Amino acid sequence: MACTIRTAMTDDAAGISRVVLAALHETNARDYGPETIARIARGFTPEGIAAQLAARQVFVALDGDRILGTASRDGRVVRAVFVAPEAQGRGIGRCLMGEVDRAARAAGVTTLTLQSSLTAVGFYARLGFRATREHRHAEERTVVMERDVSTTA
Repeated sequence: MACTIRTAMTDDAAGISRVVLAALHETNARDYGPETIARIARGFTPEGIAAQLAARQVFVALDGDRILGTASRDGRVVRAVFVAPEAQGRGIGRCLMGEVDRAARAAGVTTLTLQSSLTAVGFYARLGFRATREHRHAEERTVVMERDVSTTA
């Protein structure tokens, strides 16, 4: 799929929230219980997204005017990579991560790190990330992963 990626704007907060919440409730719910999903979802309201837009470099993937995915970078940390469930498997996440890589290199970052949901470990591994350790927060188990981006094209 051809990707249209751009920097997110404040007006995108509601659309980003819809994508994230749908992905959490439909995709991540395969690996996490309802309490964990509800706790994570509280951080992705339109207001929460608006706060992230002010603090991070956030990208959106578009089909026309419709937001299909999002990814953000906070220094050397990748955060909040989500693709709408109906658009998963079409290369949108890969396109978003390519933009994160380019932005990181432009900022002089050589290594990206992230905390992957169990659901996304395979996706990140296919992009060259390697697991460095596991992390637990209550019942939520994630995998900390990293990748050198200094040589990635």
